[in-house]
Amino acid sequence: MDVPEETRLRHKRDFIQFLENIYMDEIKSLVQNKRHRLIVNVSDIHTHFRESESSSRILKNPIEYMQSFCDAATEATRNIDPKYLKEGEQVLVGFEGHFVSRRVTPRELLSEFIGSLVCVEGIVTKCSLVRPKVVKSVHFCPSTGEFTNREYRDITSHAGLPTGSVYPTRDDNGNLLVTEYGLCKYKDHQTMSIQEVPENAAPGQLPRSVDVIAEDDLVDSCKPGDRVAVVGIYKALPGKSKGSVNGVFRTILIANNISLLNKEANAPIYTPRDLQEIKKIAARDDAFDLLSRSLAPSIYGHAWIKKAVILLMLGGMEKNLKNGTHLRGDINMMMVGDPSVAKSQLLRAIMNIAPLAISTTGRGSSGVGLTAAVTSDQETGERRLEAGAMVLADKGIVCIDEFDKMNDQDRVAIHEVMEQQTVTIAKAGIHASLNARCSVVAAANPIYGTYDRSLTPTKNIGLPDSLLSRFDLLFIVLDQMDAGIDSMISEHVLRMHRYQNDRGSEAGPDGNLPYGRDDDGESEVFVKYNRMLHGKKKKRGQTNEKTLTIKFLKKYIHYAKHRIQPELTDEASERIAEAYADLRNAGSDTKTGGTLPITARTLETIIRLATAHAKMKLSRKVTKADAEAALKLMNFAIYHQELTEMDEREQEERQREQTEQERTPRGNQRRSNDNEQENVSANAESETADPMDVDEPPAEQFSGTVSAARIEAFERVFGQHMRTNRLDDISIADIETVVNNNGVGASRYSADEIMALLEKLQDDNKVMISDGKVHII
Repeated sequence: MDVPEETRLRHKRDFIQFLENIYMDEIKSLVQNKRHRLIVNVSDIHTHFRESESSSRILKNPIEYMQSFCDAATEATRNIDPKYLKEGEQVLVGFEGHFVSRRVTPRELLSEFIGSLVCVEGIVTKCSLVRPKVVKSVHFCPSTGEFTNREYRDITSHAGLPTGSVYPTRDDNGNLLVTEYGLCKYKDHQTMSIQEVPENAAPGQLPRSVDVIAEDDLVDSCKPGDRVAVVGIYKALPGKSKGSVNGVFRTILIANNISLLNKEANAPIYTPRDLQEIKKIAARDDAFDLLSRSLAPSIYGHAWIKKAVILLMLGGMEKNLKNGTHLRGDINMMMVGDPSVAKSQLLRAIMNIAPLAISTTGRGSSGVGLTAAVTSDQETGERRLEAGAMVLADKGIVCIDEFDKMNDQDRVAIHEVMEQQTVTIAKAGIHASLNARCSVVAAANPIYGTYDRSLTPTKNIGLPDSLLSRFDLLFIVLDQMDAGIDSMISEHVLRMHRYQNDRGSEAGPDGNLPYGRDDDGESEVFVKYNRMLHGKKKKRGQTNEKTLTIKFLKKYIHYAKHRIQPELTDEASERIAEAYADLRNAGSDTKTGGTLPITARTLETIIRLATAHAKMKLSRKVTKADAEAALKLMNFAIYHQELTEMDEREQEERQREQTEQERTPRGNQRRSNDNEQENVSANAESETADPMDVDEPPAEQFSGTVSAARIEAFERVFGQHMRTNRLDDISIADIETVVNNNGVGASRYSADEIMALLEKLQDDNKVMISDGKVHII
């Protein structure tokens, strides 16, 4: 659109007055930071031009005003620093602020907005390569020795009508012209596609998208996967048709400002109060427990797994040695377990808190999609590399759900990424090595759908050792059937479902809006107590367990990960070396085996976990205490050697019974003899074996149900005894002696309990009971 010169000068005078009144400080900071784009708030334009109708006209017809605004900004900058801008350079203008009805999604971008200024929110799906676009070409004529200039304008320019894009080859007299490429002027040009966010898309309809043109300093300001708000002019391009006029137009958005909606996660703003609170929490003794509780408060239990996720997000120290060796610092984790134990919800929690996280599923991703693919460029037709999920998540986290459903060929593609942290491609004449320094968090079901406690963990998982050894931590998550735990889980879940937030349905349980749209600045440290969300207050003597807000937790993790670089001390090194030797010995002795093979990678795992724990405490040194915390986590991951709540309760009851028996040994003996006679008479029809002596604890304490931990311990000791002595059958009396003397623990098995366990094995077709003897099938 060609604006008359007189009108343009009038607009320029108005804008110079506007900038001198309000934006002189911003222009000074622009010069200091060596930028070439001034961002103007739309609210200031409304306030300044309220008396005239210019404020609404600038939004409805911005093309008429854009060139005058850029000229005014350039002149104001030259007045402050005459040497800042070179000849021909100008300061560009972008807009921000509250666009009210003009803040739209790609679906709402209709024909009424053509030619006006709009703000479009969405997610970037595609970015082209950055290419130079000619602005002015200079040609030299060898015959006459003269230079000729030619300027080029297209649909994206604000001044004058579009010109042709054909280079002149001859001058007016027919003499040949030679292009002087060194004297020509170019500007960067990039196209991208913005799609509406999936959660706001209309149900049952495909998400809409819009093409965006970014030029000059806006190129490469975002990457695929970013959620952005693009302010620009919505324009229509004439449709390309074969000689005939087509009434359908293609539309594009010419951007003048691009802002990231999730910028706070990538680079949080620390206030002095935030730094004080971060150091205060790091100094607490229960800092590790507090952070793990705050990770996913809507998920009940899984304390050790949450602790592992906190250490995973902090990560160890990546080292590149002088001889070219690369030691990875990222921690990989895998969860295997029964359905409905919140594995996928934990992955969602990681996605919400980690600064950069990409989610995939086993069936929905191929090996090429995870690493890198060779594709053809739409504009030029050249072959080029397109990054996969793991390359896009460089310095971030990749969450893979349904890991067991992946094909073996696709799973092999992950091997290189998980240890070497690179993706090497040798396809279609392209040889490249791409960085993929990411942590992998995988969730999978066991090989039979549910976990079979009679098999070893390796047989349940069903994945090769070459892949399992690359995972630093492997957790087996079981669905335990216990009335106490079930009632607590149901109460917790029901509280979550009944909770409603004052800030609307789109706010989370801590009151934060999605995409970091809250105002930057100070954030609350702890989540405010809410009876509906946190349940009743504890009794006197018990403290209510506080949790951190998601916003503050993000700041804490970002600060600890990027600001702290701990060094390994001698005492920590000695403790880690001793523990590694013990783990290797224990791994060779045990018959059942742990969840992971103990290899040299396990040693590096302990170092990484200890380093991450030191980061969490904001310590510059990795101490022996950090190594001990890492070893506790490793023991739980490998051997599951942490008592669950159910086992703790059983152990307390057994200890209480034993103390009572020690106080009254005679009465206890009498009671046990009476119980022996009752049990023998009750089971006379079904049992033909001789009456057996009943060991402690008394048989009257046996309720008919046996805990999963006691079943597992009994089967382990019984099976180990039969294999070691190569026996085919054994008497029930001998079994009782074996299981109660071979280190099952302080708790003894009663005769009824052993009989119930043997009958369970008989139902599973593993043994046969006959004439007081047990035969192995």
